[in-house]
Amino acid sequence: MSIEYDDKGKYYTEIIHKTPLPAAIQTAAHLIRGTIYVRLEGRLKDELENTELFLAVTDANVQDASGATVYASAFLAIRKDQIIWVMPLDDENKKGDEE
Repeated sequence: MSIEYDDKGKYYTEIIHKTPLPAAIQTAAHLIRGTIYVRLEGRLKDELENTELFLAVTDANVQDASGATVYASAFLAIRKDQIIWVMPLDDENKKGDEE
């Protein structure tokens, strides 16, 4: 990792800071619940449209069509072209709180 300093002593690194976002991700065969990461002040849509082929998910819980858990993992990389839809779970929780 390289670190660069400017004249005022501020440093710059290659680290990209992201915000965790609980989400549900649907593929053709599975529903995946876990945490995805969005760049600070970025949108989920931007993460899905960037050039990276995979979307990182932590604390992943993979469910089949009946809702049974078939896999659980601390880390999962999903190929973006396999994703049908993504839903932030924050919105789902807010809707439940309003009722």
